[in-house]
Amino acid sequence: MTEDAALPAAGASDTSTGASSRRRSALLFLRDVALIIIAALLISFIIKTFLIRSFYIPSPSMSDTLVENDRIIVNQLVPELVPLERGDVVVFTDPGSWLTPQPEAPQPPLVAAAEWLGSIVGLSAPDSDEHLVKRLIGLPGDRVVCCNDLGQMSVNGVPLEEPYIRGAGSGSPASERDFQIDVPEGTLWVMGDNRNNSSDSRFNGTVPISDVVGRAFVISWPLDRWTWLDNYPLVFDGVDEARASVDDR
Repeated sequence: MTEDAALPAAGASDTSTGASSRRRSALLFLRDVALIIIAALLISFIIKTFLIRSFYIPSPSMSDTLVENDRIIVNQLVPELVPLERGDVVVFTDPGSWLTPQPEAPQPPLVAAAEWLGSIVGLSAPDSDEHLVKRLIGLPGDRVVCCNDLGQMSVNGVPLEEPYIRGAGSGSPASERDFQIDVPEGTLWVMGDNRNNSSDSRFNGTVPISDVVGRAFVISWPLDRWTWLDNYPLVFDGVDEARASVDDR
C-alpha cells in the first residue's frame, strides 16, 4: 500500500496569491501616480508656454500698483490673440540697454533644482530680472505729450486723469520730464506708475510690440495683496475718437 503524496497546505497558496496581487496593485498604483504627475507637468508646461506664466516684481518702478516681490500672473495670449489696450500692465523682454546686467548669485543645488522645476510649470520665474513691467500709455500712431499747464499728460490731445500714478492728487506733474512723441508703428510707449523712479520710454524710447510677453492681470502673491489689475478704461475714454484728428495732422 503506497503512502499518499504530501499536498501543499491550502493556506500557503492563498498567501502567495494574495502577496502577488498586492504587489501588482501597488505597481499599478505607482504607475497611475507617475502618469498623473507626468500629465500634470505636461499640462502645466503647455499652459506656461502658451497661456499664462508667473513673474515677480524686482523693483519699485510700478509702485503703488505693484511693489517689490509681488508675483503677477501674465496672460500670454496678449498681444498675439488678444489686442493690447491703453492702460494695460504689460511685461516685455529688455529691448536692449534698459536693464543693467546683474551678476548671477550662486544657489544651493536643491534650491536651483526647485527653481528649475517651478519654472517649467510656471510657478517661478528665474528670468524675471530679464523682463520689465510697465503701463501701456501709447499705441502705435498715438501722439503722447507731457505736460500741460495742469501737469497732465495727454494722448491724442485728450488730457489724462491718472489715478494709478504714485502720489496722484498731490499736485505733482505726471512727469518731471516734458516730452512729445508720435509713437512709431510696431511699437508702444510705456511708463511706470512710480513716475519719479521709473526708467521707461521717457528715457529709453518705445518698446517693440514683438518684445511683449503678455498682459499682467492679477497679483497672485502675497495673498494679502491678491487683486485684479485694472487697465482703467475711463482714463483713456475719448482717446480713440480723438485719433482721427491726430491722423489728419
